[in-house]
Formats: sequence, structure tokens, C-alpha cells
Amino acid sequence: MTFSRRTLLGAAAASPVALSAAPAEASSSLFRESLDYALGKLRQVAPNVTSFPEETKFEKWVYVNSGGWVGGFWPGMHWLAFLDSGDEQFRKWAVESALRLSPRRTDTSIHDLGFLFYPSWVTAYRLTGDASWRDGAVQAASSLIQRYNDKGRFIRAWGALGTPNNAGRAIMDTMMNLDLLTFASEQTGDPRYLDVAVAHALTTRAKFIRPDGSTPHVFDFDPETGADIGPNTNQGYSPTSCWSRGQAWGIYGFTTMYRRTRRREFLEAARKLADFALDALTPDHIPVWDYRSPLAPNDVKDSSAGAIMACGLIDLAAASGRIGYRLAALRILDALCRTCLTTRSERHEAILARGTRNRRIEVGIEVSLPYGDYYLMEALLRVLKPRELARAIGL
Repeated sequence: MTFSRRTLLGAAAASPVALSAAPAEASSSLFRESLDYALGKLRQVAPNVTSFPEETKFEKWVYVNSGGWVGGFWPGMHWLAFLDSGDEQFRKWAVESALRLSPRRTDTSIHDLGFLFYPSWVTAYRLTGDASWRDGAVQAASSLIQRYNDKGRFIRAWGALGTPNNAGRAIMDTMMNLDLLTFASEQTGDPRYLDVAVAHALTTRAKFIRPDGSTPHVFDFDPETGADIGPNTNQGYSPTSCWSRGQAWGIYGFTTMYRRTRRREFLEAARKLADFALDALTPDHIPVWDYRSPLAPNDVKDSSAGAIMACGLIDLAAASGRIGYRLAALRILDALCRTCLTTRSERHEAILARGTRNRRIEVGIEVSLPYGDYYLMEALLRVLKPRELARAIGL
């Protein structure tokens, strides 16, 4: 008789006694060593970094001066390092790099203001109490809600406001930008931000999630009427495939929205996405870049999808009361620490190898990515210092 991973996960969740014998928590020494490695790498590389890492080429960071959509992760890594170590040098690097994002607070041309300002400015506010960080994050949230399309009830993905190209596109990644909006409502008492976040999450749940729990990267709408056009993709293999990083964004994002609102449909959405991804996961516990690539399960991996998924699953276990999700997360995290760190190369500037930026257009294959490094550190801290991390990122 054979069992799917979904069946085993359900059995694990229903049998806490059996779980006590699982090896999941036995990796704590490995996790501590891996986080120490991450902090050491940051100490080595940060003095020479004056911009925002975007990806590696030949083991060295390539930068995007504006921050692109990834600019929040570099200061975010330093805030996490400061949280773990108490080293004021990490705090200094975090502040310096976060402040370089200041001009982006009023940027209405991008949907990723949550990625830019949550790990950097929101975390800064929670760790320092300095109201200027809070006010800047709220200003960024005010810029983000201008991208909301009230006809289709979604936040527009790419393109400057008022331009026709991509005007009707929503993407799974935006689930991760919604917590900036919930933070703004919490801090200001203004419900508009939360209302937009809930509306976008409900639309994503209704339009993106297939009956089997898989998702496309993109869903297109008529921007004038809000009418459905249908699923599409930008970074996945096809409109009918399942890009693993997008699936991970969804697990994390829907779980977060459940915690903020206690709306049961968001928890159910997170579980459905998680169950599909865990069924599709290969025995090495590192996600293939697209679960439905014709070459899967033997196509290139995306370690960043694994790191994001581990964070989301740990959160989902707590939200759902199903410890099986935590065990699955710890196995992923164990695999990342054993097989994906850059420990074999002293010249490497990043922490996590085996990332895939955009396999579909052959950009960034087998590279390191700042979000891979950031979410690896976050996942390690979720295990090693959960109370401290909860204070920093609002768990």
C-alpha cells in the first residue's frame, strides 16, 4: 500500500504522540550553525555593499540601485542579524540601507511596496520604536492602495498607473504585500488599508486557487469592467502550471491574512496550497522551480521557494493547530541547511545557493537571491528564537 504526502501529513497532524519521535527538532544544532554562518557572511560582505543586492553572478552580488522590488531584504537581513546577535554594527547597516529606500515611499508604479518596506521599515519600527519608520511604512501603504482596481477588486501588478499594458493583471506575489496594508490600518485606525487587503485576498482565493490547490502565477482581468479574462503566467512554465515560489508566497500570505483577520476562508486557502505543494515536493525537500514543469521532478530547483515555504508552514502549523505542517517545514529547512548553503566557496557573497529567479526566460538559474537569504534567516529564527522574531515581524 502506498500513501501520498498529503495522507501522511494528515495522519501526522492527527497523531501528536507519534510526532514526538520525529527527527524534526533534532536539527537545532544545524540550524544554529547555519544562522551563525549567515551572520558571519553578512559581517564579511556588508562593509563593501553600498546598494541593493538583486542576484549573484559568479558568486558575487549584482546590484539594483533603486532597490527594484528586492530592496527591503538587505536591510531586513541585518535587522534579523541584529535581533539574533545584539550586535550594534548590524543595526547600523540595517538603518543605513533602509534609509536608502526613503524615495520609494511615494512610488505608485510598483505593487511590491510591502516587500520593500515590511522587512526594512516595519521591522525597524518594531525593534526601535522610532515613529519615523512607522510613518514611512504607512506612507508606502498609502501609495500601494492607489493601485487597487475596485471593479475587479484586485491590486494591479505591473506598470505605472494610467498605462494600459498590464493594467488588468493580478499576481500571486501580491499576497505578500498585503501585510503592509494591515499594519497601516492597525497603526492609523483607518480601515481603508485593511479593506483593500481583504478584498485582494478574497479575489486571489476565488480566481487563483484551482480545485487541486495549485495556482497560476497571473490572473488577467478586463481593467475597465473587472471581468475575468483568465489565468496566465510570467515566471511559471505556463498558465496551467504551478510556479513553486508563487505557491510559497500564497501559503505564507494567506496564513498571514488569516492571523490578521481570523477569516476562516484564508486559513483554508493556505492549507489547500500547502497540501498541494507538499504532495508535489521531491524527496530531497527542495522545491522544483515549477511543480508542473515537463522536466519535473528533475528540473532545476528554487531554494528561495523552499525558504519562503518553510516560513509559511511554520506559521500555518501554529494557525491551524496541525503540527504536521511544522514537521514538513523543518524537513525543508534541514535540507536547505544541508544542501544549499554557500559553505563550499569562501568567495561567495550570499548565504543560500541553488536559487532560480526566472527559469521561463532563462534569467538567474542556479544563483543566490536576497529573498532566499532573508527567508532562510527568518525561518531559522522562527525555530531558534520564536518570541523575539514574533516581536520583530508581528507574528
